[in-house]
Amino acid sequence: MRKVIRLALGGIFIGVCVLALKYAAYLLTGSIALYSDALESIVNVATATAAFFAVRLSAMPPDANHHYGHHKAEYLSAVLEGVLIVVAALLILRKAYLGYLDPQPIDAPAIGLAINATASAINGVWCWVLFRQGRQRRSPALLADARHLLADVITSAGVFVGVVLVVVTGWAVLDSAIAALVALHILWAGWKLVRESIGGLMDEAVPDETLAKLRQAISDNAEGAIEAHDLRTRQAGRLTFVQFHLVVAGSISVAESHRICDRIEDALKVEVPDAIVTIHVEPEHKAKHPGGVPVV
Repeated sequence: MRKVIRLALGGIFIGVCVLALKYAAYLLTGSIALYSDALESIVNVATATAAFFAVRLSAMPPDANHHYGHHKAEYLSAVLEGVLIVVAALLILRKAYLGYLDPQPIDAPAIGLAINATASAINGVWCWVLFRQGRQRRSPALLADARHLLADVITSAGVFVGVVLVVVTGWAVLDSAIAALVALHILWAGWKLVRESIGGLMDEAVPDETLAKLRQAISDNAEGAIEAHDLRTRQAGRLTFVQFHLVVAGSISVAESHRICDRIEDALKVEVPDAIVTIHVEPEHKAKHPGGVPVV
């Protein structure tokens, strides 16, 4: 968890540096397209800050009022990121419209583009780091930040090409058109981010592929039991909650039932390392075969 917090804090530093570079490129050129790129970097700083506080909060242990911990705080950060992305897109659209009404030539394009490209390269490297660490540590906040940065890198590439076209063709109005396209792309990215985050807050189940692996792990390690049924899952930040009913013969001891449960739980945590497993043991007359998870 300390590594996740350090990464979130590093995101703030990277965001400030990239913002300074991109805004400098805008000031040098006066390009509305580069302005749109710089404005998205302001959102990067804000969302990186939100991610940092969310990761710190989610790392707090369970307490008297939060028995299951604070892991969903990361989803709140991701929702905030999505909202800020949408706000930035609307501001860019406004600027693009004003630029369309009064198009202006671009100044010092070579220097401005070089500075902007440097900022985008920094974002690209940091995006790769966040994707790798976010998946490894199963952090929604880090992954949300990585997706946002990836959208930023893609749009920056489009802006670069667009500004070059403006300089080559002399069509100043094209600068506003590029900014508008950037805003629409940002809006789409913000919507997807909010949708995924809301899914986490609504206790969505694990993907079908993961669910199949969990079923197989239960089946492969339930020797001594009759069946398992009512398998349910939900995700909360890095944690995955797994619960089901395990049917055993009434003749076996509590200790033997517990050994079976421990064996299954260990296998499930191999498939999903941060799983919190709850197993309800039932007598044989509670079996629901074949609706449950079969035991082989």
